[in-house]
Amino acid sequence: MSQILLWTAVAIVGALVIWTGSGLLERSSERLAEYYRLPEIVKGAVVVAVGSSFPELTTTVLSAALHGAFELGVAAIVGSALFNILVIPAMSRLFGGRLEANRDLVYKESQFYMIAVAVLLLAFSFAVIYHPRGGAGALQGEMTRPLALLPLLLYLLYIFVQYQDAVDDRAEEASQDIRPLAEWGRLALSLVLIVAGVEALVRAAINFGDIFATPGFVWGFTVVAAGTSVPDAFVSVRAARGGQAVTSLSNVLGSNIFDLLVCIPAGILIAGAAVIDFAVAAPLMAVLTVATIALFLTMRTNLALGRGEAVFLLALYGGIVAWICLESFGAVDFVPGLPPSGGAAPP
Repeated sequence: MSQILLWTAVAIVGALVIWTGSGLLERSSERLAEYYRLPEIVKGAVVVAVGSSFPELTTTVLSAALHGAFELGVAAIVGSALFNILVIPAMSRLFGGRLEANRDLVYKESQFYMIAVAVLLLAFSFAVIYHPRGGAGALQGEMTRPLALLPLLLYLLYIFVQYQDAVDDRAEEASQDIRPLAEWGRLALSLVLIVAGVEALVRAAINFGDIFATPGFVWGFTVVAAGTSVPDAFVSVRAARGGQAVTSLSNVLGSNIFDLLVCIPAGILIAGAAVIDFAVAAPLMAVLTVATIALFLTMRTNLALGRGEAVFLLALYGGIVAWICLESFGAVDFVPGLPPSGGAAPP
């Protein structure tokens, strides 16, 4: 009981630190976006999204470099992407007010995100085709540094497209009351706070997993993923409450694009190589594609997310988590490579 109370306190403190860091991140990024005269969609999809995705980047890098558990990092990233794309828009609508989109968000950001999913899956496929592992019949391959560059190059293209939008939509004048160096300093401090807070949540989740014998894959896919997505949730809900629906939604899509195209390749570039089990990767990416289509269709209806649609997204997320739990406990077997309960625990 004492251990449960201890790690509950750690989780609460971590959440408070994340809340503080997320508020600081939002304020500093807004002022920097104003100073550099960035349009709202660029601010949400790049500036805020990259900052709030730092916990996911840290998770992948540490999993691959220190613990040799690249699959844990991938599970956390995919779980985080699902949380971002289903739970955060729903929470933003239910707790932040009316959530309206625009055509740039629906047709450019959403579709670019679908391309990101496809390119990452293509890189995984190349790993199996050109660097097979595990003998005949095994759907495993080694993801090397050259293959990891493919998604990174696509992210550079994404940044270039956003830069072109920033140039085209640049405002006439910027505020003269903003001190950019001070705001960059606050932004850096907010990232430190967010990473520290998420680390506390992750450590609490690890210990809860040990105490309650939580299966490793479920822990990575749900607890770690949700913990690293907390900054995105706080930022998006705050933006929605402030009437900045485009920033709220573009932060979600921009964070997921960063997670898939930068966080996963970063772990490979640091570790040198990682073995990909395509029997696990392909079904998970298919589920992520279904979730993306669900968000795309709900946003496309009158270019706004309604309360009923928000509830539908939450229900879809709950169904996916329940399915993953059933897979991990061996109740169903639609994903042959998924580790069952009692398998290797996450580091």
